[in-house]
Amino acid sequence: MERNTRQRESIRQVFEETDRPLGPHEVLEAAQSYIPGLGIATVYRTLKAFTEEGWLIPVELPGEPQRYEIAGKGHHHHFRCRTCDRVFETNGCVTNLRRLVPSGFQLDRHEVVLYGTCETCVQSKA
Repeated sequence: MERNTRQRESIRQVFEETDRPLGPHEVLEAAQSYIPGLGIATVYRTLKAFTEEGWLIPVELPGEPQRYEIAGKGHHHHFRCRTCDRVFETNGCVTNLRRLVPSGFQLDRHEVVLYGTCETCVQSKA
């Protein structure tokens, strides 16, 4: 088990406060407000440790660098803003996907990623 350090706790706090999937550089930028000297290598090590401990899970979007989010949130999907590149969690799910599955096939799971412009970016354009 890893010891709790100020660096680990600051990274944990970033995820708890942000409550959306974050990439390593987003984590670094936010955590540096708590620990100015924090480095990217520490962020990567901590993300790996939190993932191995089961506290974080990877979020993989096609053609995108891996992001991470707090585990245990249940089934949900993601929205990626094309303006700021941030990723957000969405509530709810598309229903009746089984009708899209070819005859004779068995659906095991699905991933839905929505793309568009987040509220902050929409308002900044107005």
